[in-house]
Amino acid sequence: MIRSMTGFGSASIEHRNKTITVEIKSVNSKFFDLTLRLPSLYREKEFEIRADLNRQIERGKVECSINVESQEAPKKSSINAALVKAYYEELKTISDDLKLPPANFMKIIIGMPDVLNTEKNILDEEEWSAVKTAIDKAVAAFQEFRKMEGKSLSVDLEERIRAIESGLKELEPFEAGRIELVRKRLQMNLEEFIQVNNIDRNRFEQELIFYIEKYDISEEKVRLKSHLNYFLKTMNDDASGGKKLSFIGQEIGREVNTIGSKANDANMQKAVVGMKDELERIKEQVLNIL
Repeated sequence: MIRSMTGFGSASIEHRNKTITVEIKSVNSKFFDLTLRLPSLYREKEFEIRADLNRQIERGKVECSINVESQEAPKKSSINAALVKAYYEELKTISDDLKLPPANFMKIIIGMPDVLNTEKNILDEEEWSAVKTAIDKAVAAFQEFRKMEGKSLSVDLEERIRAIESGLKELEPFEAGRIELVRKRLQMNLEEFIQVNNIDRNRFEQELIFYIEKYDISEEKVRLKSHLNYFLKTMNDDASGGKKLSFIGQEIGREVNTIGSKANDANMQKAVVGMKDELERIKEQVLNIL
């Protein structure tokens, strides 16, 4: 069953005094293109997150954001008093030596290195396990969304493949009459410039066979029917088939174009135009298939 490259999924999980929320969304792309937003605490796990999402999502322009809401009080900052005094004495000495006017050295000192020491958060295994659980749940919801979108795409694509099959059947009533029309036109042209008794009937039949072969679309019809059946079969395969369906669509287009070039009949051309229109819509939809 086909899956769409368009998807959305989110999940939230409670861990201690934190709410961890993961949101994933994607649109179609030839490759896996990930934009990842996550708190600085989880930055050390970025490579692992990217590799896991790449493995599960496969293709698409993906955005993944991980947000944390914490009920804990902010980490306290402490002032290194000894360092502040050292900075102050050094700045005061320089100021006196240069005979500068009095200044508020504390504004300068507070921004100096290592004056403020803030407690650092450390990612422990328990919290990381909670994050991975939230990611897995979001991916599961995301994949389910893709499957549902894929079902809608599948229904639409099958309808359009059936429409091309119907267009192929519309050609049949006009094929025999078209050959007879070629015969009459050739004979009228010959009789217009050559006396009837001087016409070489064997040569005439040879030329007629040449034109019949030139306008014959039997092989194209067989190949087109085969491509249409293969397209439907590929849609129902378990493996991802977006690229494969795109290739089959190209082959369908090749046969439809050849039939159109050989048609030489207004009614047949009308049916071919209808098939081409359906094929263009199929190509647009296939671009969004994983």
